[in-house]
Amino acid sequence: MSQEFGLKNPKTRLEELSLANISSAFWNLKPNELIEQSLRRNHGTLTQNGTLSINTGRFTGRSPKDRFIVLDPNTKTTVNWNNINQCISPDHYDLLFDQVTNYFSNKDIFIKEAALCTDKHYSLKVRVIAEYPWSAQFVHNMFIRLNNEELKDFESEWNIYCAPGFKADPQVHGTNAENFSIINFTNKTILIGGSAYTGEIKKAMFSVLNYILPKEYNVLSMHCSANVGEDGNTAVFFGLSGTGKTTLSADPDRKLIGDDEHGWSDEGLFNFEGGCYAKCVNLNPDTEPDIFNAIKPGAILENICFHKGTSRPNYSDTSITENTRVSYPIHHISNHYQENLANHPKNIFFLCCDAFGILPPLSKLSPEQAMFYFMSGYTAKVAGTEDGIVEPVATFSACFGAPFLPLHPNDYARLLGEKVKKYNVNMWLVNTGWVGGAYGEGNRILLKYTRRLISAVLNGEMDDISYTNFAVFDFLIPSYCPDVPGEILHPRNAWVDKESYNNNRLELAEMFNQNFEKFNDKVDESISAAAPKALSLAD
Repeated sequence: MSQEFGLKNPKTRLEELSLANISSAFWNLKPNELIEQSLRRNHGTLTQNGTLSINTGRFTGRSPKDRFIVLDPNTKTTVNWNNINQCISPDHYDLLFDQVTNYFSNKDIFIKEAALCTDKHYSLKVRVIAEYPWSAQFVHNMFIRLNNEELKDFESEWNIYCAPGFKADPQVHGTNAENFSIINFTNKTILIGGSAYTGEIKKAMFSVLNYILPKEYNVLSMHCSANVGEDGNTAVFFGLSGTGKTTLSADPDRKLIGDDEHGWSDEGLFNFEGGCYAKCVNLNPDTEPDIFNAIKPGAILENICFHKGTSRPNYSDTSITENTRVSYPIHHISNHYQENLANHPKNIFFLCCDAFGILPPLSKLSPEQAMFYFMSGYTAKVAGTEDGIVEPVATFSACFGAPFLPLHPNDYARLLGEKVKKYNVNMWLVNTGWVGGAYGEGNRILLKYTRRLISAVLNGEMDDISYTNFAVFDFLIPSYCPDVPGEILHPRNAWVDKESYNNNRLELAEMFNQNFEKFNDKVDESISAAAPKALSLAD
């Protein structure tokens, strides 16, 4: 007979979760108890300030090629099936479910009950059954924590089974590899196996919300960060990895709503999560003090190295992975927004790191352009970021989060366009990449200039200045911004070889257009018409 520790709801039984012969079931342990369990099992070590540090093993990042959605009558015609949204049969899912739940037999398990969505209208209750105590602690950090009264009558809407030690057989289970993340929208269950990377838990539920909220509630789900000023002026920042989304939303003069996942309803903006999952590479207290100071007991460091002979993290050592991470509850950020709902955004920024040195550091978009560039989700990878990349490579991820979008990108873009028009939102494209030439020739735009441009937008300094047209892309670019050199506002002015700049601008425009071809039959003509055009290059 299993032992059950910390069970809050006596009506809940392991057999209801298809679990039998469990050695011990630990329900809703507190972070210090979960840390103790991790240390007892030699799953981690403590840093000099008492933060738990763990190693996720073979997988130090998500494995998007191993994510599946169960193909059934509910998903057959609603999911946008592609090489990201891969289908798996109900029979394969049922077999895996039986074997994963049997895998937990004679083991200790750690069960954490939590919620998602700070707006109570859309709150989703989630139960995670984890093989490792630090997986449960990650859920405590990242999801919304519930008090004892809320746990007393807890009934989960979704269950997640997280079994890193279970390995699938692709020939038997219909997977691509030993590891997998499978979402079953009919059974409201997620199976995660073969990988201990905690981000799989977080992003699986993000995918669920990206399906449910737009489809059932007409709420736009967004892969973005957000902050709010003292006057209630809310700003949203979209951007792929390396574009500055977390850095630019961390503003000492504004409260952080969240760093990664949000919903936008007719009532306002709300965070999906209760924590942050930040990158640690080259982290230092001068450039990112909020994140640095949030790393304290209760946080979990992943795959970091230590200074030799000490328990002091060495954030510049990426010998395990470039994707070193820390998860922590949002209250570790002293300047965080504590309300459940924020105002509708006044400004939305699309961040891109243009390594070709073509795009302006700040551009104003029309609603149609905003939908086009939202669906494009552009940035550029530079040499050294991945094996085989020796020069800048354009990268497009629809809606700045293609790996997590079960619906067609047009569904999210349509919602964005409706809300932008309804609430009169200012839309901006921000290039945090190169100026004066491409990567290897020009220089990356100084962070202080990008910050100044964004702050000028947020405090209204950019409202009354004049704008000029940026040919080919047809953006509006500012003629002036206080404390920002005028020659970088139009990027061609910073290039020595103007003809080369013009040619490269046309090449980048063609990359956008080629990428968008796959959407043209799904979107309104006004959105397709917002694509770049080979207009006069005289500007």
